[in-house]
Amino acid sequence: MKLIGMLDSPYVRRVAICMKLLALDFEHESISVFRTYDQFAKINPVVKAPTLVADNGAVVMDSTVILQYLATLAGPTPLFPTQADAALRAARLTGLALAACEKSVQIVYERNLRPQEKQHEPWVERVRTQLLAAYAELERELREGPLPDTQQQFSAADVAVAVAWQFTHMMLPDEVSKTDHPRLEQFSAFAESLPVFKDTPAQ
Repeated sequence: MKLIGMLDSPYVRRVAICMKLLALDFEHESISVFRTYDQFAKINPVVKAPTLVADNGAVVMDSTVILQYLATLAGPTPLFPTQADAALRAARLTGLALAACEKSVQIVYERNLRPQEKQHEPWVERVRTQLLAAYAELERELREGPLPDTQQQFSAADVAVAVAWQFTHMMLPDEVSKTDHPRLEQFSAFAESLPVFKDTPAQ
């Protein structure tokens, strides 16, 4: 298998870390949807990262869809809990983490890609409010529920949360207070200290 996309994308990094936790054999190709658009389009004409090229050549996109497919290859694993309560909490954590990623990306694109005279501050403020709400909910969830103590205990939801927090603070360091989210900051620091995270750095 091949995973296509840059690790500065939280979606690509999320999948790459999970694939390593699953001990799946894959090749990572760091191809940018911006700088190497034409090269990416030859693999996936939709040019969406991450893209997975399966062993039979089939092309799959979207991080959640890719992980759904990989779950079928993995068999029972802590990465994808199946017990109802654990699966529900994982779904909630994942949804909040992906919302935080989405809102972070929207702000980055607005600030970096749209000319300043065309930026719409009321819309940016709405997105910022959504971003802060997602992290407030995640902070509450991490305070109330169990967290993994080892790399082997990580679920895909845990990976999504850690990757989202790191991405937001890499791209928007002044938007979300670390002081106001001590549980998230502590958990992210722990995750980033683990071998699989260190081996898959945001670039």
